[in-house]
Amino acid sequence: MSQKHLKEAFISDLNGTSLLEISIGLSLAPLCLLSRGLLLILYCLHYGKPLSSRTYSLLLDFLVLVSPLLFSCTVLSPVVFFVPIIIAAFCAGIFSKIYSQRKQEPRVAFRQMVKDFQKMSLDPEYIPAITVFRVYINVLTSISILAVDFPQYPRRYAKTETYGTGIMDFGVGAFVFGNALVCPEVRQKPSLAQPKFSSVAKQFSSIWPLIFLGVGRLLSVKSIDYHEHTSEYGVHWNFFFTLAFVRLAASLLLSVFPKNSSWIVAVNLAVLYQLILNTTSLKMFILHGSNGRDTRVGFLNANREGLLSLFGYLAIYMASVQVGLWLLKRRSSVRGWAEAVRLLLLTVLALFLCLHISQAYVEPVSRRMANLSYCIWVVAHCLMFFICLVVTDLALVFTKLLVRGSSVPCCWDVVQPPTTNKKHELEAVPDGRGGKHMCLISAVNKNQLLFFLLANVTTGAVNILIDTMHSKTVFTLCILHLYMFFNCLVMYIMHAKNIVFKFW
Repeated sequence: MSQKHLKEAFISDLNGTSLLEISIGLSLAPLCLLSRGLLLILYCLHYGKPLSSRTYSLLLDFLVLVSPLLFSCTVLSPVVFFVPIIIAAFCAGIFSKIYSQRKQEPRVAFRQMVKDFQKMSLDPEYIPAITVFRVYINVLTSISILAVDFPQYPRRYAKTETYGTGIMDFGVGAFVFGNALVCPEVRQKPSLAQPKFSSVAKQFSSIWPLIFLGVGRLLSVKSIDYHEHTSEYGVHWNFFFTLAFVRLAASLLLSVFPKNSSWIVAVNLAVLYQLILNTTSLKMFILHGSNGRDTRVGFLNANREGLLSLFGYLAIYMASVQVGLWLLKRRSSVRGWAEAVRLLLLTVLALFLCLHISQAYVEPVSRRMANLSYCIWVVAHCLMFFICLVVTDLALVFTKLLVRGSSVPCCWDVVQPPTTNKKHELEAVPDGRGGKHMCLISAVNKNQLLFFLLANVTTGAVNILIDTMHSKTVFTLCILHLYMFFNCLVMYIMHAKNIVFKFW
């Protein structure tokens, strides 16, 4: 068997992991973010000023925000359930140290501090959790697309063949979800009246880089005979095409239907698509081709997974548009966001109940078809991940108030102190949305598409140069760290020089 066929077999016929393990894995990123923030606040407490060195900031961000994720999906995967507990204990220890050593006079009772904190006003124009969500999904995807080719990456985390829930299955849907959160229709001001199909015209001009990248990937993969998982998207299709066509179709739907009804469109799309799968031969066509023997003759047969899964991804996109519109409603207080978290939690519980019913009585999760269960699962876990990020931000806001002058990039700013008795007033110094401080999250956020493209190119180069399937553990960890550090360093340098690549 050739090296290409060996690598294809290595990532084929997999069944995924449990929903619980994926939930545990998703909790790691918010905990890493919390630990990074607490370390920066502790530094300020000890040295009386925020960390200003760009080199140290990059090293801290990489070692705390990225490296733990690399270890957790490789050598620490057998004990991944204990990793969040260890990081959480580390965070609790740092917070305890900050709280006990704070230089606030007179000392305020903890209960009073919490009451004052709830009255704090936050910057209503900036929601850091949206930025962090999109960046972390990009980072996790970049880690996985290379790590999956190494034996240290558990097979249960890779994309499943037909049914099942793998971390990489979630990553694809979450990438679509994250794109919709900041789509033009969500960001458009309600007061600005625009022609009905203007957003469609704009999308036509904005998706051409994705089409170009999709064609470039197709040509490069075929020309060098690179290994590929055909049942993932098909013979010619790839994720760049999926993202481009989903964005265009969503803009068309949002030009016809009211934006605030996008969740209704999402539900109808997912349910109708599932009904067609269950009541017609469409499911058999996706899984086995028109002749029932997995034929790939003809464009539709060759790319049936990529083309027909567009309906499921479009449903996820439309659901995310509704979430984005709801999140951007003006909330200017800690209490307001605490209420938002409560409502999101209820929504997540309802979605997981629907997922249980759907898997039991309709069909198990299938990324290959992007069926109803897959759509529900992706939206539920995305909302759960977002909740964790919001709670992390609120925890950092509270901790920043304990230390005068402390600053955490990509974290909420307090724009107004609570109107309480002066002796109980907490200290707050805005940090300008992290704009004054170099931050890896901001660096990746400025060039997200370029970061994803760079990760894909670097992944291809590593696979061509290295026999990944037979790599030893230490070598694997070194390669993965060098790969991610190189990608992050390029983004960091571009951010430092204020270079932003816009293809449209």
